[in-house]
Amino acid sequence: MEKSDKKIFATLFFSIFTAVTGVGIVVPLLPVYAHNLGASGMYIALIFGSFSISRTFFLPYFGRRSDLKGRKTYIVTGLLAYTVISFGFVLSSSVEALITMRFIQGIASAMIMPVVQAYIGDITPETREGTTMGVFNMSVFFGLSIGPLIGGVLNDHFSLRFSFLCMGLLSAVSFLLSLFLLPPVSSEQVTTSRGKDITEWKLLFRDRDIVGLFFFRFAYTACIGIIWSFLPLFADLEFSLSSSPIGVLVMLGVFVSGLLQPSMGLLSDRVNRKAMLIIGGLITGYAMFSFGWAADFWDLFIANILFGLGGSMAMAPHMAMAVRKGSRTRSMGSVMAIMTMAHSMGMMLGSVLAGMMMDIFELRQAFPFGSMIMIAGVFFFAVSSCQKGVVRDCGKGFPNK
Repeated sequence: MEKSDKKIFATLFFSIFTAVTGVGIVVPLLPVYAHNLGASGMYIALIFGSFSISRTFFLPYFGRRSDLKGRKTYIVTGLLAYTVISFGFVLSSSVEALITMRFIQGIASAMIMPVVQAYIGDITPETREGTTMGVFNMSVFFGLSIGPLIGGVLNDHFSLRFSFLCMGLLSAVSFLLSLFLLPPVSSEQVTTSRGKDITEWKLLFRDRDIVGLFFFRFAYTACIGIIWSFLPLFADLEFSLSSSPIGVLVMLGVFVSGLLQPSMGLLSDRVNRKAMLIIGGLITGYAMFSFGWAADFWDLFIANILFGLGGSMAMAPHMAMAVRKGSRTRSMGSVMAIMTMAHSMGMMLGSVLAGMMMDIFELRQAFPFGSMIMIAGVFFFAVSSCQKGVVRDCGKGFPNK
């Protein structure tokens, strides 16, 4: 990686880390806050689901536009919108307002994550996709892990509105970093071939590798949606935990996953990526079952560690395969948008199904149901992306480089 690319990598790393930390601050607080406002399980699901609905709708547009027009404009605009919306949360005092703010926040998110990941993919050296994306993913996972921990402490000692203010300030820092430290659009690699040789949407959606990765990401993030939406409430209602230990629980899984990302990314550049992803998916499925068996805080603690281990083992090869596919199709932004669409749709499905399980049966049953979704995702990945003759990103090493 050239010196200029390292500067871009560092800027995006710290920008995303700061922004995601700010968002993560309110993750363990929204479900309990909404419940205190009188929200049912379905309304809590809508608070999280509205974010995914708007993001899913706009992802294809912003992903393809970044392939055609460059990355920086969308990243900077999205982070500015995050900042404004974060302060808007301070004025939200009803469930409907929270749903509206999350919906708008989802549009801003569609400008950020897939475009940032595409930018990183643009500057990633061939044969080092797993290592590069593994290191970069630390910014997301550590931000999501530290944020809930900080949010729990802030809520215990200050207030929820103070937490929202902190989210806004951190988003503003991310905006300023990207605005002043990223090079101008004219110097981006993607702008040297605007519109040339970019693979059509219909061909991307017919690609077996992309389809397999989509189904797996969808299932994995459905499990995350269940955990983020209802683990805080589950811990509160079943075990009477305060905000601080709830923040620890929400933080733990993503922290473990982030801690292991570089080593798992390095490993994915050297071994069979398909097998690594499948094993990680199975561990994740078992972890989801473990939440349903929990009898105390420490059972939840162990289940979160297992979830983080499985997630890191699966997502490192997943992102490496997605980057290679984006590079080969000259549609890095579009491929990353498809992967983020799977992420958003999975989060939405997970939160909605968990809300239904809470309202119709009992909340504890949502976690084993998430496990079944995860196992189904592993199966669809194996069937879709690993058919006879389709070994481009599944085999050991890089036989086609």
